[in-house]
Amino acid sequence: MRKSALVVMGVFLSMLIAVTLSAADVTGTWKLDVVLDAGSGTATFAFKQDGEKLTGKYRGVLGEADVTGTVKEDKIEFSFSGRGVDAHYTGKVAGDAMEGTCEYGQIGSGTFKGKKQ
Repeated sequence: MRKSALVVMGVFLSMLIAVTLSAADVTGTWKLDVVLDAGSGTATFAFKQDGEKLTGKYRGVLGEADVTGTVKEDKIEFSFSGRGVDAHYTGKVAGDAMEGTCEYGQIGSGTFKGKKQ
């Protein structure tokens, strides 16, 4: 019985370590190439991640703005508002790269792809 409990505990700890190691860490500066219906450009994001909580700064065509969002495993979502435009990004992180889709209100929707600097 005691041996079975140790085996179960070992399996549980292995799974916990695997989940922890597979969670993305996006803290740092990212350059994202954004392609929208209305045109394309490059945005810079300075992210700070605390667990699943994401905060930071956007710098690009819409000026500078505060960013808020979440990171859950390899999935990322973040938003900001600048010059009357509400922008929302949804994507996936793989190491030092991320890509996904974005919505820029009345400007249109599109895709983004980029790397950590």
